[in-house]
Parts: sequence; C-alpha cells; structure tokens
Amino acid sequence: MFILFQVNNFFNGFIFNYNRRLTLALSYAVKLKANKSNQAYSLVFHLRYFHLYEARPRYIIGIKSHLENLDINMDIITLTHLCPILPWNIKKTTIMMHLPQYKKKKASEEASKCLVAMKEILYGTNDKEPHTETVAQLAQELYNSGLLISLVENLQVIDFEGKKDVCQIFNNILRRQIGTRSPTVEYFCSHQEVLFILLKGYETPQVALNCGIMLRECIRHEPLAKIVLHSEHFKDFFGYVEMSTDTRQSLKLLSELLLDRHNFTVMTRYISKPENLKLMMNLLRDKSPNIQFEAFHVFKVFVANPNKTQPIVDILLKNQTKLIDFLSNFQKDRTDDEQFNDEKTYLVKQIRDLKKPAS
Repeated sequence: MFILFQVNNFFNGFIFNYNRRLTLALSYAVKLKANKSNQAYSLVFHLRYFHLYEARPRYIIGIKSHLENLDINMDIITLTHLCPILPWNIKKTTIMMHLPQYKKKKASEEASKCLVAMKEILYGTNDKEPHTETVAQLAQELYNSGLLISLVENLQVIDFEGKKDVCQIFNNILRRQIGTRSPTVEYFCSHQEVLFILLKGYETPQVALNCGIMLRECIRHEPLAKIVLHSEHFKDFFGYVEMSTDTRQSLKLLSELLLDRHNFTVMTRYISKPENLKLMMNLLRDKSPNIQFEAFHVFKVFVANPNKTQPIVDILLKNQTKLIDFLSNFQKDRTDDEQFNDEKTYLVKQIRDLKKPAS
C-alpha cells in the first residue's frame, strides 16, 4: 500500500530511526565537537581505545559528507547539545534536532496527509463506506511494519491535527474484531512496550491528552488492563495523578481502572490507603472544575465501599460535616447530569450515616 509505505518511510527514515551503524557513527561525530570536560571525551578519544576505531573504520568514514547531505552543519553542534551518556549507550541520536526547519515541516506535512488518507480508509468518507478488505490489509501492514508502535513512539513530533488522527487510527484498529478475536489486542499482548510508551506519555504535556485517550481504550480490554496493572511501571502512574499537567487525564484513567470489575483486587488495595483518600479530597477542591469532576469519580469509590478500613472511616468521620456541606453544593451547575446528581446524593447519605465506634 503506497500510503502506508510513505508514512513508514517518514517514521522509519533518516529523521527517527537511523540504522545502528549510522546512529553510532553520527553520535561519535557529535563527540568530535566535545571539549575535554565532557564525561565521555576521555573514554571515546583516549589512545587506549584507538584500536576500536581502527578495527571498524568503515563505520565513521564519510560522516562529514553524510552530514552535509542532510544539511547538518557541524558548527552548530555545541556543548549545549552534548549528552554525558557514552555514545555506545545512546539509543537515539540527537542529530534530528539540527535538521533544517523547512525540511522537518515538509516531512511533517507529508506525514499528516498520509495519516488523513489512512483515517479515510478506516472510517470511510461522507459518500463512501470503508472497504473491509482494504481495512484488513492496512491493519496487517500496520502490524507487520511496526508503524502502529512508531506512531505512538514519535507522537510528540507530529503536529496537532496529526496527533488527533493518530488517536483515531489507533483506537479504530484496536477495536477491530474478526469474529470473537481482537487481533490488535493480541498484537499488543506480544508487543507490550506500546502500553508503557503510552503510560510514560503522561510525563510529556504535549502528548499527555492523546496518550490518555489511547491508553484508556487499551484498558477496556482485559488482557491489556492486566498487563498494565501487573507491571512494575504501574506504580509510576500514581505519581502522574499529582502532576498538574496530567492530573485530569490520569484521574480519568484511574477511575476507569478502579470501576472495572476485573480490577477488583487493585481497587480494594488502592481505596484502603488513607493517603489516597486525602489526595482525592484535596483534588475535589482543585481550581479546575474538570479536575474536581474527575476526582469525584475516584472519591466516590472510597465512600461507596461497604468494607471501609478503619483509617478511611476515621478520615470521613473527622471531616463529616464539612464533606456534607461541600458535596451538597458541589458543581450545582450540572443540573442536566442526572447520574452525577444521584451519585452525589448517595454519597452525602453514606457520609451522614457514618457512626463513630462505641468507646
């Protein structure tokens, strides 16, 4: 498929994924501009390691001409662009940051056009329904080429509209079914790194919203939710809830995780800890109404729990009167949201009915 070939070339071409030898060679070239105070300088250029360069001269010959072909001026590689990491440990070269702006803009525009074309294949147009065989072919190529993961991995360098297109493409492919099978869920189960890329996306404000949208779609599928919940990366998620840039998206994902019946054990553990309740109570008073609303959907799990731990009960009793007054006047402008108002009334009753234990 020509469209997919173009997009794949963009994401796997010279901007992002140099082949291994070229990546190392370009990284070494950057170090040529390093001064001796750089931590890597003595290790890279020390005489005792010179034989390593002699043994593999073909890796670094012609670097200058290659840089010139990419319109990269070695004079702009200064100390401010250097990294203390040893070059052989660098996973991605920072050379891409020095590409001329007009070339990056042109490449980005071409990628955006291809993303729109891919979206039309999946969703169809006003006068044309999506063609099943074409959709299947596109999905298979996305798996085989690894482009679906590349789109997520390089999301922050895609323009605003392109980011939205990636989300729509990703979620459409994820929801795709063949009979009772969900091929994209199966694909992500064997390529779990995409889930952790999305989770880590909460650290970057430019993509936090988009990553949240895609990750929430992922956790609606039990096999993917289990991978996230049982991974060592999941503990990082609770830190994202406290990050001001990502609070709303993190809270939305957290509430969906807690309210999913498949995650009962995780939910029970989370709502048993008083520090988590205190955090939600503080977020209920956040200056952002949207964050308040998302915090409410986590807070209600603490209050509705019929088996509250004693520390949780103690906090609710200590703030009983304040909570009743607060919730009674909480976001009263949501008059059309019947479910929200019913839940609010229920929580007020639950808190009011709490009794102090007999001495």
